[in-house]
Amino acid sequence: MRALLQRVTEASVTVDGETIAEIGPGLLVLACAMAGDGPDQPGKLAAKIAKLRIFADEAGKMNRALVDTGGAALVVSQFTLAADTSRGNRPGFSAAAPPAEGEALNLALAEALAGLGIPTGTGRFGADMKVRLLNDGPVTIWIDTDG
Repeated sequence: MRALLQRVTEASVTVDGETIAEIGPGLLVLACAMAGDGPDQPGKLAAKIAKLRIFADEAGKMNRALVDTGGAALVVSQFTLAADTSRGNRPGFSAAAPPAEGEALNLALAEALAGLGIPTGTGRFGADMKVRLLNDGPVTIWIDTDG
């Protein structure tokens, strides 16, 4: 699995004019299940996300993790993170998991984060979502379960 993490002071997801999830301080997790990802990938990714030290400590150094801050996570499926732009001007997305697998793995990621004690909201898989965020820093980190 692949994720783009954005440290936020707040974030929300709206579908058809209705806010379906929102968080205060924490992480917006744009997540992509990749072709070939197995059932152990969401747990591995959740553990990485929860322990990644990208929040400031008392000295202002990035030394604290999401689990240390009591922050929340907003997990939004984003298959476009699998984009292949190596040929031509139109990205290819064949590296993304098929939709049914992608939905299950993204839901499992959200459940794994919640299981670690992190308040977790989600977007709606396959919907036309409007995502709002107030980036904190800005701090944006790309992670893969294989990396």
